[in-house]
Amino acid sequence: MSNTGTIFQREISAYFLSPIAYVVIAVFTVFSGYFFSVMLGITQETTLQYSLAYSQFILSILAPVITMRLLAEESKTGTIEPLMTAAITDFEVVFGKFLAAWALYNIMIAPTAFYIIFLAWVGSPDYGTIISSYIGLVLMGGFFISIGMLVSAVTKNQIVAAVIGIVALLILLVIGLASSGNEGWLYATMRYIGTYDHWETFTKGIIDTRDVVYYVSFTALLLFIVVRIVESRRWR
Repeated sequence: MSNTGTIFQREISAYFLSPIAYVVIAVFTVFSGYFFSVMLGITQETTLQYSLAYSQFILSILAPVITMRLLAEESKTGTIEPLMTAAITDFEVVFGKFLAAWALYNIMIAPTAFYIIFLAWVGSPDYGTIISSYIGLVLMGGFFISIGMLVSAVTKNQIVAAVIGIVALLILLVIGLASSGNEGWLYATMRYIGTYDHWETFTKGIIDTRDVVYYVSFTALLLFIVVRIVESRRWR
């Protein structure tokens, strides 16, 4: 097994040996189920568009909870030091942890597949919109996880890492919401920085390459910064 695979297995096991995995899955399932039932009752439409529109807010809170321990706990307990001296690269450490957190994120949203089965039972949902929405969810999750990892890399306190990560993601959400529908270069810049419009496009059944590039490029950039932060510890 590669070093990245070993780190992935170690982290994913740690998630399910602690309450974190079960708590985030349960919380997301409850809230997503609530929004699904409420929006289905209001709109009477066999679509996930309206209920998934609210999921960004829930995920902005849960993603930092998933990532808060990844590097902050290692720094606090000193277990990061053996990793730094082992025959493993900083990229393998960071990427293995990222994949484990991203995997838990995708496991967390997996129960929403039951909503699709229900919609197919009561009507004829637009599967193209559903597929684009899930592509958006997966890409957005990678972006959120990378932000959480960046915060976890710069602090030794898990709670601080979670709070800062949640605040950062909610700020990005609010910036996007505040600028949505407005004209002018300032609002256009805010819309690009914010996360709202990038996600909303996927929920409408549109896979815009600009949104894909936004999520993928920023995820790669943030992971690069995390690797550099971890690497800098070798010289302290």
